Amino acid sequence: MQQSTIFITGVSRGIGKATAQKFLDEGYRVFGTSLSGELDYTHENLTPVRLDITNEQQVKDIVQYLHENNITLDILLNNAGVLLDEDDDEVVLDRLRATLEVNLIGTIRITQALLPFIVSGGKIINISSSAGQLERDLTSTRYPGYKISKTALNMYTVCLAKRLESKEITVSAVHPGWVRTDMGGKEADLAPEEAATYLFEFAHKDVETGKFWFKSERMKW
Repeated sequence: MQQSTIFITGVSRGIGKATAQKFLDEGYRVFGTSLSGELDYTHENLTPVRLDITNEQQVKDIVQYLHENNITLDILLNNAGVLLDEDDDEVVLDRLRATLEVNLIGTIRITQALLPFIVSGGKIINISSSAGQLERDLTSTRYPGYKISKTALNMYTVCLAKRLESKEITVSAVHPGWVRTDMGGKEADLAPEEAATYLFEFAHKDVETGKFWFKSERMKW
């Protein structure tokens, strides 16, 4: 039986690290990216990848490597993201641009680059947030740029899912929960390992493409 392969962005810490370790524990081959290409953990099935998803040349280098080594992907998990305007109550344009460059444009860049390597029946999972819900009752006006980026990522999920229907590639946006990470803070509900287990289980469910999920339940957009 051929070993399944997942490509995960942003695995140096938090949700990405815990998720990479969960997939490794379950027998997957994992390509895990970080800005430095260095990780504080190792595994025989882990390939650390130096990648800044905003860097077009680094993305091209990954494509060349996958092509030269005849690697195919069963799952692409777009986890890398930033929160740059946590204390802002209004949009600060420079921080909005920087946020969109990672959370939206960078995610689109790496996804489009890796599409040729994703097998029929494969999965693309975009880590989104309940902060991106248009139907959510806003209790705070803080971090508007982050919210905008996740709403836009949700729309990309819908557009990409429609585009890939004929290739039988399922595209999902997933809210991982409020997780105890540098971004989520110490008061959050879930440990990174809990979110990782949920993401692993979700990746192995047969779900409708182009939808928004939390713990395998459909979320409102």
